[in-house]
Amino acid sequence: MTTLTQPATRTGINWDKAQAMRLRERATFADNNPRSQALAAQAARHMLFGVPLHWMTDWSTPFSLTVNQASGAQVIDADGHSYVDFCLGDTGAMFGHAPAAVASALMQQASKGYTAMMASEEAVWVATELARRFALPVWQFALSASDANRFVLRWLRAATGRSKILIFNGCYHGTVDDVFVDLVDGQPRQRDSLLGQVTDLTANTVVVEFNDLAALEHALKAGDVACVLAEPVMTNIGMVLPQEGYWAEAQKIIQRYGTLLVLDETHTISSGPGGYAVRHGLQPDALVLGKPVAGGVPCAVYGFSEAVATRVELAKRQAPPGHSGVGTTLTANMLTMAAMRANLAEVMTDAAYATMFELADYLAQGLRRVIARHQLPWCVTQVGARTEFQFTRTTPLNGSEAEKILDSDLEKIIHLFLLNRGMLITPFHNMMLVCPQTTTTGIDQFLVAFDACLQLLVD
Repeated sequence: MTTLTQPATRTGINWDKAQAMRLRERATFADNNPRSQALAAQAARHMLFGVPLHWMTDWSTPFSLTVNQASGAQVIDADGHSYVDFCLGDTGAMFGHAPAAVASALMQQASKGYTAMMASEEAVWVATELARRFALPVWQFALSASDANRFVLRWLRAATGRSKILIFNGCYHGTVDDVFVDLVDGQPRQRDSLLGQVTDLTANTVVVEFNDLAALEHALKAGDVACVLAEPVMTNIGMVLPQEGYWAEAQKIIQRYGTLLVLDETHTISSGPGGYAVRHGLQPDALVLGKPVAGGVPCAVYGFSEAVATRVELAKRQAPPGHSGVGTTLTANMLTMAAMRANLAEVMTDAAYATMFELADYLAQGLRRVIARHQLPWCVTQVGARTEFQFTRTTPLNGSEAEKILDSDLEKIIHLFLLNRGMLITPFHNMMLVCPQTTTTGIDQFLVAFDACLQLLVD
């Protein structure tokens, strides 16, 4: 029975029913996936937490689901079950699993060498294409967006002579230590979940709320912040959209105090071929993009404006000889460059985005209909091909508001119900992606399952 003390996120939800559903769905999953269960038991002997990456325990399943193959918008598990995939590797496979053009490029490159720590012809083509798409002329490569963000921060601190960076409360920029600082009761505090960090991050990381122009200006006034590192739309604490005119004013403030703007478009590349910045007229000094840019092959890129690139090169030339702390031996390896060229040229196209936008609109409209049918106080937020339902009537204004409406227990119940019916969404909050191979039939199947789930959850 619904009680007066339940969290606001559960308004309209019968929590007793939800708990009973959780037990049923866990039992169903275990019954349906004996092969995955056996593999999980084997994995527990030789892998930390029983999985290749400990994040994989964040799924709602009682044991790890093992994937056997993935193609387009479909995933098949070790027990032979097929899923319509709206997770898509949490953006890594945003343009579909195993794109044919990328697979072909990988096969062709496989007989020509993987890595040589030298420039390749594909890298020249890719850098030229990145400059065209993102309106930033100078580029470098990395193996993940985490590394790309880390490298950019190092370059810009060197170029500006400033030690501090500014981030937004609740942000996510991969595993860059500097960004694990939150606002707690209005004060910066190193995130408790960050393991093994012995340095006080609050000494050089400034944190303010997203959409708060006054707080941004106040934080930059001292003139000691090298750069603002931001997603143009916050996405990893649940989606937080910029208010009308926010970025136009924020850019003026950032420029006023000689600070540089770095946009992490790893998730917001869902906005279009040139990302959110190009689509909405933002002019960053640097840009980072990871996960999907090589079709799922590990890769990331980062670009600079001409003026910033000049300052970066000068800083390197004036530094003492030795390792800069930027880059790794496998950076821009030939295999990855071949995959990126194929993905940019043949997969990540205007036509692909047009299809994805139509499908995402179809999904978002369907979600709103189902939520309204069950009279739940939830909203649906969309950034291009990325869609999310949130346990609140209106989209949150900042990270603090977004954190308050996260409810991992409720999320896991919904996610597992959907997974047991062949629908896969991200294990972190309620985010969904569509790819060019997603179909309206697949979306309709998802909406039927979602409707059935809510029918069992409501009072």
